[in-house]
Amino acid sequence: MNSAIEIELLNKYNLSTLYPAAWPEEKDEGDEEDAFAEPAPKATAQAMHRSQSRYSVLEPSSRFSRQVPGAERSKDGVENLVQKDEQDPLGMYPSVVQVLRAKNIQVEDDIKLRNRFLLSSTTFSPSLFLSQVHNEASTDSLLAGLDFLSRSIEKKSASLKVLVESNFDRFVGAKATIDRVYNEMRDQGKEHPELPKAPQHSRGGSRGSRSSFSGRKTSASLAPGVIDEVPVEKRKNALVKESEYGVHGIKVPLTEVAVKAEEVWGPALNGREREETLKSIMESVEKHRGLFEVGSAMQEAIRRKDYETITEEYKRARKYAEEARFVVEQASAAQAPLTDAEIHQVIVTARMWSDVERQIERFKRDSWKRLTAAHFTHLQTGSEETKSDEYLSIISIMLELGVEDNPIWVWLLSRFEYLKSRLNITCEHSRVQIEVLRRHLASGERPSLRLLQKQLRSVPTSSNITAEPSKLDTPKVIEFWELVYASMNTLLSNRGGLLAELVEYWEIAQSFISGRAQRNLPTGYHGQSSIHHKLSSENKAELERGTTELVGILRDHLYSFFSDPPIEDVSLLFSPLPLTPTSTTPRTPLSGALTPTARSRFQFDPRNIPPPSPSRGETWEKYAFWPPNSNALSGSHYLSRTLVLISTAANELASLQLPESGVSSRLDEALRLLLGGVRERCVQAVCAAWNTDAEKLKVLEDWTRNADRKDTTNLPQRFLAVQSFLLNNLQKILYVEASSKTKVDVVVPPSNKLLQMVRSQFVTSLYRTLSGMVECAEKGRIALGDDFEVKGDDLTIDEQDNEDGNDWGKVDASKRSIRLLLTLSNMAAFQTDITPQLLSLFETLFSVQLTDETNRVRDVLSQLDTQLFRSYTKPHATKINTTVETGIFSPTWAPSSPTGMLQKSKSMADRDPSPYVFSVLIDLVIVHTEASTTSHPLTPRILRSLFESTTTSLIKTFQSKNLPTIDLPQLMQATLDVEFMAQTLASYTTDQASQIQTDIYQVLDQKTDNAARVRLQEELGSLRSTLKRLREGTKVQFACFRRVKKGTQGQAQAVEGGEGGRR
Repeated sequence: MNSAIEIELLNKYNLSTLYPAAWPEEKDEGDEEDAFAEPAPKATAQAMHRSQSRYSVLEPSSRFSRQVPGAERSKDGVENLVQKDEQDPLGMYPSVVQVLRAKNIQVEDDIKLRNRFLLSSTTFSPSLFLSQVHNEASTDSLLAGLDFLSRSIEKKSASLKVLVESNFDRFVGAKATIDRVYNEMRDQGKEHPELPKAPQHSRGGSRGSRSSFSGRKTSASLAPGVIDEVPVEKRKNALVKESEYGVHGIKVPLTEVAVKAEEVWGPALNGREREETLKSIMESVEKHRGLFEVGSAMQEAIRRKDYETITEEYKRARKYAEEARFVVEQASAAQAPLTDAEIHQVIVTARMWSDVERQIERFKRDSWKRLTAAHFTHLQTGSEETKSDEYLSIISIMLELGVEDNPIWVWLLSRFEYLKSRLNITCEHSRVQIEVLRRHLASGERPSLRLLQKQLRSVPTSSNITAEPSKLDTPKVIEFWELVYASMNTLLSNRGGLLAELVEYWEIAQSFISGRAQRNLPTGYHGQSSIHHKLSSENKAELERGTTELVGILRDHLYSFFSDPPIEDVSLLFSPLPLTPTSTTPRTPLSGALTPTARSRFQFDPRNIPPPSPSRGETWEKYAFWPPNSNALSGSHYLSRTLVLISTAANELASLQLPESGVSSRLDEALRLLLGGVRERCVQAVCAAWNTDAEKLKVLEDWTRNADRKDTTNLPQRFLAVQSFLLNNLQKILYVEASSKTKVDVVVPPSNKLLQMVRSQFVTSLYRTLSGMVECAEKGRIALGDDFEVKGDDLTIDEQDNEDGNDWGKVDASKRSIRLLLTLSNMAAFQTDITPQLLSLFETLFSVQLTDETNRVRDVLSQLDTQLFRSYTKPHATKINTTVETGIFSPTWAPSSPTGMLQKSKSMADRDPSPYVFSVLIDLVIVHTEASTTSHPLTPRILRSLFESTTTSLIKTFQSKNLPTIDLPQLMQATLDVEFMAQTLASYTTDQASQIQTDIYQVLDQKTDNAARVRLQEELGSLRSTLKRLREGTKVQFACFRRVKKGTQGQAQAVEGGEGGRR
């Protein structure tokens, strides 16, 4: 069959296929609509017989649209003149739809798209038609199509013109008839002053129109002069709005008659019936009084939330309903009609039951809302216990009343969502708040050395006194640490934090899973709620997965907070919290939302969000939990407390013993990794701050004598206190212990890497402190920086100067020699006391042996001590050497005798020590005084060293080329000088000094002649007498060099110490 014929048939009979399998349902609906729409034929009308096609049923003649080939009806029954398909308007293709189908444009199901390609549609798009259907057409073919379209339009226009001309008289006649009938209906009852003129249709008359007026006589009522006055009754019946379209005349009488009838006959007809009705109602009320009381009692019980009364009233209502149901069933079984009393009982019971059911359903809806919001927190006070049991009461009443959903499962699920929401909100807001505080600190000024000195000195030197945390750092830093600890406490406290709620949630879930919690719960009417007493295996698995998810949220927050660098986005803190409660997410209590510290010094201004702190290369910049410019004291103290919280929480979570399945397996291993990662970051941060502080520990030196050991300052004991404080707190961090015992312990010993880090930093801090001591001794206040270079004015009281309440221990730190002496004493204290204590403490706390470190520290101490001792003695030795050389090389030291006058030279008895000898001894007296009054234990060591330097200067001077030979006077003077000095300083002689003295005599012997030697031997007796005389004469001047007897040694030291303190 040709495709053109096929399309013509489909359009002709409005079919989608030429081989339909079933009769289309829309054809039946169309027939019914057509039958309903067509008016019934008149009895006088003559039936018209026309030959019908066998497919005439497909083309009803009542609709014009059916006569249009291809007209279709939409799904809602609305027909239109748009065809399903049509020929190409340009005459190139027989079917537009087939061309589009060949181009893979599916328009059969999309009517809107198809209409844009059909010329008969009002949405026809010429541009879309040409671009899709004729996209490959040439210019010539398009011009030919334009000619075809023009001819088609002319052809259709001619047909339409012929149709209008041939039926013009019919159009005019139909219009006139319609107008005449409408005017008659509208103008009935109105007065007509004049008869309207009959319309003239010249065109119709000229053509001999076959109008409906052509063979009809003019009615007499329409003739001029025949119209009489219209009666009032007819005006009332006119079809106008004023007369309500003809019914106004009878409406008022009918209403009046109805009212009169009711007034006359109503009481007579209804009185007896009303009396009987009232009697029956009274009897029924008295008989079934309980039925009428149930509704109000139920309403009152619901208002008071009296669950026990609600249950009793509901049972009573159910009992009445069962009785009414039994009456109906008995009558039905006996096939007997119900009596009036029984009917009344059934109706009243039905109404009562309907009211009770409506109230119960409303109560259930309210109970569902309250159940999903029945959450408790351990931060509440007063009603905590009552609040925690509320969910059980609601679950009990709902099981008693009977519900479709499981209230136990609904509450457990809502509790999970509540805890999840609180965990996320609390974690995010606390982290953002900590970051805002951290940025405020980063933008502030760096603490001065004087402030650091005050913080370091706040650590008590006595082990019986506990350090005050508020004095370990600046107030803002302490507040930061308090905020961090309070945030961790809010999350991890097992007595008031979210951890306690999480653990309690799992315990409650386990009680429901095992069935323990359901033992005291009701089973409902006939046990209908018993199915809710047991959770399904899917519910149990979901509870386990949910609890594992909550643990994961908490763990991930802790790990991210301690391991990740500071966050960049802090806008969350300034956005409003979601305060609207939902069915699954109740309102977050303010206690768990923000600001653990009630009165924070930092006020958050949303209009002034602090920018991220600039990167300056500081060690604290990579830690989100470490406040900028914080010292190691406060950090180690608060982090040790925080680690206790985290370790306790990790053990608590591991003790939940959640089933291992899928990604939630090895929860205890994940918690071990969490604890290890947090501990490592904390140790790294503390060691970095410790390293920074070690360079500044020299500020502990305030040049004040120690009360217990007056030859030293307070530096050694304060250094011992600071280092011990840090080591003890680091031990708590490394070997963290939970605050409570649990079934599972996930705390593992620290790695060797962490121990080595602490070990190395401990030794480094010791080295840097010792180097700082030497620097302070050499440079004084200049070594401490600008803060210590300028003292306060007369009106300023230096706090550190009056810390102990008296100034007896203050020394003159402006003198370099005094600083060197005290530092030497401090170094000696480090060697004998401080360092051994610290090394022993480290070995005890961390269970390691510091053999290599001990040897290295001992060597460093020895080297620094030698350096300091040399710094102190070298200026004195140089001065002594200059004095000796000047005196011996002086011409007046021992003038030579004239030639041949050897026998007449002065004898030993007539000689005195040279002036330089007294100068040297006076210098040593000054040194002795300074050393004994500053640091008495150092006096012997210093004088021994200077005595050795003196003998060394003597032998070098005598060996000098400036003194090629020594005659008898010089020999006798040199012997007297050396012997007098040696006997005066006999208490401080050493083996080296004795050996040098012997060597001096050998040098003198080598530079003199034999006669001088013989004469010297002869003068030895006089030499002894002279030396004795000199010792007696200088006993007072050089009494400080005399050896003190053992009995009076302690008393002398005490006196000297007191004099030194007064000076």
